[in-house]
Amino acid sequence: MEQAAIANANARTASRSTLAQLVLFSLSLGILPISSYFFSLKYVWNGNSTWAAITAVAAANVVLVAYIFASLRDDVKPIDSKTPIKDPETRKER
Repeated sequence: MEQAAIANANARTASRSTLAQLVLFSLSLGILPISSYFFSLKYVWNGNSTWAAITAVAAANVVLVAYIFASLRDDVKPIDSKTPIKDPETRKER
């Protein structure tokens, strides 16, 4: 019973961090390309909208690649070495 409670707590924590990560990257995907477009249009490319659009596309791709790397990093978390691995109880041992 205790293991089930720990598993449920871990699952809730994992889903909260995953949801927070999704919200963060979603906001970044909406804000960063638009702001980089207008910033580069005014200050970098001196009114050339084609290069400003390319800058915005590059910013969107940077956010997407960062999301992929963050997802892969979360997927390959090391096993905590502090908690010992218990052998499952068999019917014979009961």
